[in-house]
Amino acid sequence: MLSAMLKEHQARQQQHRELQEKRRKDTIAAATAVTLALGENLNSGVSQAYVNQKKLDAEAKQLQTQAATYAKKTLQWLAVVEGFNQALKEIGDVENWARSIESDMRIISTALEYVYKDEASKPPGM
Repeated sequence: MLSAMLKEHQARQQQHRELQEKRRKDTIAAATAVTLALGENLNSGVSQAYVNQKKLDAEAKQLQTQAATYAKKTLQWLAVVEGFNQALKEIGDVENWARSIESDMRIISTALEYVYKDEASKPPGM
């Protein structure tokens, strides 16, 4: 009877060990599955952030290139406008010079007319 109880006890312990081992394996499998799922979720977020960062870098380079082109064209336009302003100043200077010459010529013409009239009004021989 003692021997039967011992065998029964050992059998129950063996069943208990097998059940514990099965539970341990199930727990490890579940933990592994959760870890993989969390890792994939985290990796997909990191992957998306990496893709977004690459897009931002590409757009930043494109923007930098466009800004450099814009700055170059702006400098070219400024040079053209400055040349235009200089040409306008020169035209204004020429116009003022022409007015000054015209005024001097009128003064000379008026003086010559006055002298001619004065000479014409004098009797001959004087």
